[in-house]
Amino acid sequence: MNDIQLRENALFERISSLIDLAHKRVKTTIDTTMVYTYYGVGQYIVEDEQQGERRAQYGQAVLKNLSARLTNKYGEGWSVDTLENCRKFYRVYSGYEISSAVQTKSETLSRESDIQPLEISETLSRKYGNNLSFTLSWSHYLVLMRIKNEEERRFYEIECQKQDWSVRQLKREYGASLYERLVLSRDPKEVLRLSQEGHTIEKPNDIIKDPITLEFLGLQRDSSFSESNLESAIISKLQNFLLEMGKGFLFEARQKKFTFNEKHFYVDLVLYNRLLQCYVLVDLKADELSHQDLGQMQMYVNYYDRHVKEAFEKPTIGILLCKDKDDALVELTLPEDANVYATSYELCIPDKAILQSKVKQWILEFEEQREQSQVDLDSTESRRDSHEVQYEESKED
Repeated sequence: MNDIQLRENALFERISSLIDLAHKRVKTTIDTTMVYTYYGVGQYIVEDEQQGERRAQYGQAVLKNLSARLTNKYGEGWSVDTLENCRKFYRVYSGYEISSAVQTKSETLSRESDIQPLEISETLSRKYGNNLSFTLSWSHYLVLMRIKNEEERRFYEIECQKQDWSVRQLKREYGASLYERLVLSRDPKEVLRLSQEGHTIEKPNDIIKDPITLEFLGLQRDSSFSESNLESAIISKLQNFLLEMGKGFLFEARQKKFTFNEKHFYVDLVLYNRLLQCYVLVDLKADELSHQDLGQMQMYVNYYDRHVKEAFEKPTIGILLCKDKDDALVELTLPEDANVYATSYELCIPDKAILQSKVKQWILEFEEQREQSQVDLDSTESRRDSHEVQYEESKED
């Protein structure tokens, strides 16, 4: 290939990249504009509904006629279902109670009815300020606005933005109860951050989910399989496994061998987390977790810290992925500062209702412990004050 062909190929690639980027930006602009449009449509419907008949009558009559007229003018895409979704979208994201307060915005919007489509997002964004910022596709919001828990909905919205989740990935993570699993794996004081910042990775415990959901492996829950079968299934679906493990994971090796005192040891999976800058060793257990398993993983972690990791890297993390685990056994076996964690895995999507119930119970127990701590503190201060009074009286005597 001569120099002219090389230059031509390079020019073609540069121009192609520019065109691809332009196509992506145009699609993003169109998607964003439509989202703002649907929001505005929802507001008009809600405001008109507040002035008219009851919701049921409104939905049966006005929306049906409105759908027919819009479809006749603009073609497909304005079904009754779409208009109902617009109304729901506005109610969820308007940020205030539906009341007579909406009337003040109705007058302003009516004066802007002649704006051009491509100006809608900018106009509405200026109108509502920073509280109105839609960056995802309408398909994403169709999923998000059906999540009743506001903190949970914010979490998934942030993750979609940060991780560039497709709608399919969003549905999978929501269906697999990612939010509930992260909540149950965290200190109660840190739970609020999930709805404010999404899933942040700052310390070893941040990468732990309990349980890990491995439904994509296709293994039957009630069937018998060995640890090697589980490992082979994970390797065959490695991309899915790394996504389920969380942010920043890279794969290094399977059955990684190291030798110590002329004895050979094998780590099932060696991963690396680029956000934490550390090795993550994973051992798979098809049966119940034992204290020997925990001790072995602690030895693996110690070896990597002392003989493998570089000076700039953070301490190695060990994760035991097991069918069943005993939290009491883990606490008794490992020292408090151990960088070893045990988490269970599920071969099917966990029951969301059960996890939500666990979250509520977990929060209730935390609140009760906090209240009891406050009672104990007040009691201690009361006794101290009483002793001080007695001491002062004895001095006077």
